[in-house]
Amino acid sequence: MDGREYARRPLTTPAELGRRIERARRAQREWARVPLEERCAIMRRFVAAMERMNPEIVPELAWQMGRPVRYGGELRSLIERVNGMIDIAPDALAPVGQSDRFVTREPAGLVLVIAPWNYPFLTAANTIVPALIAGNAVLLKHAAQTLLAGERFAEALAAAGLPEGLFHTLFLSHDGTARLLRSGMVDHATFTGSVDAGRAIERAAAGSFTTLTLELGGKDPAYAREDADLAGAVESLVDGSFYNSGQSCCGIERIYVHERVWQPFLDGFVDLTRQYRLGDPFDPQTSLGPMVSAEAAARVRGRIEEALGAGAKAHIDRPLFPADDPGTAYLMPQVLTGVDHGMAIMREETFGPVVGLMPVKDDDEAVRLMNDSDYGLTASIWTRDLEAARRLAPQVEAGTVFANRCDHLDPHLAWTGMKHSGRGASLGLWGYGSVTRPRSFHLRSA
Repeated sequence: MDGREYARRPLTTPAELGRRIERARRAQREWARVPLEERCAIMRRFVAAMERMNPEIVPELAWQMGRPVRYGGELRSLIERVNGMIDIAPDALAPVGQSDRFVTREPAGLVLVIAPWNYPFLTAANTIVPALIAGNAVLLKHAAQTLLAGERFAEALAAAGLPEGLFHTLFLSHDGTARLLRSGMVDHATFTGSVDAGRAIERAAAGSFTTLTLELGGKDPAYAREDADLAGAVESLVDGSFYNSGQSCCGIERIYVHERVWQPFLDGFVDLTRQYRLGDPFDPQTSLGPMVSAEAAARVRGRIEEALGAGAKAHIDRPLFPADDPGTAYLMPQVLTGVDHGMAIMREETFGPVVGLMPVKDDDEAVRLMNDSDYGLTASIWTRDLEAARRLAPQVEAGTVFANRCDHLDPHLAWTGMKHSGRGASLGLWGYGSVTRPRSFHLRSA
């Protein structure tokens, strides 16, 4: 929150890592034979244990990554995701085919989860929950910024009655994580983070035959058509742009507005943005906390200044946000116009509380600009005409395309990206597919 050290843990030694992997392998063989109903029951008890711990987790999150306590942590979405994955498990893991020719879904074995700090419980649970339900053992290497989240997972799973040895939280350096991937000792790994880090993960795993799921961020666009419900679109898009101080892979970073509704949309967006309160995340009145570090805030400030130097216009004045102090992690939200796709602010992931807005003349121009990016995680279309949304959505290059909502994960759908936003999928039936392997049986009478 303020740069002070909050927690410290020793790195997991190579010898200890080897022992944990051996224990996990032994435990996984037994776990895979446990009935699915029992595995799902343990996951329900796990989320109940998380709920009991949430009053302690919320301030821990404020200390570790700055999220205001008024939002109550990640519990509500965690419950939705865990219950959603439990509900679809019987169908997702059921054999497919006839009694004599069929395909089963077998657990991959040992799954490594490399989790980020920005949503430390939700991003990790996206893989941990389906992996355990499917019969795998799990190793969790959490971000150093949020290492206590890994311990909370371990505590809740133990309270739920998960057999010993199936879940281990690890404290590894970047080099230690790369060595583990190179070793071939894990069967599947999931990573959430930057494109550059994702490339490093791919290089480390090359030749190991470890399969990968990569979620590598986005530059997520929104398009407000001339028939959009402006009040609803403004409210949702302001929240989608600035929630978690803009530190969300699927947060809104660029908005295209039909020229016929440009001015009322802009006025409403700026007015609502000005209502945020930047400050101490432990203050219940604070609606925008600090960024994860002063260095991260400085990088976003630099990106904003670069855009202003190229002709962009800022609509939020610093006197409205006195807590915004250069050199600290506290950064006010900013709305920029006069931007174009020659500016990094409209093309490269910013991962902070700033959004660029551009007017467009029609749907074709909006779709062209939405697709003018190396990223493709999510996109949203705001319109009262769902038939228009159905027509436009397939043209937009994104793993998830929304109509009249944004910045949301549905556990029944695939969470996936196009272009540089990643490979593979988590959640839904496809999430189970990532942590299992198909196995065929062809039984012929003699």
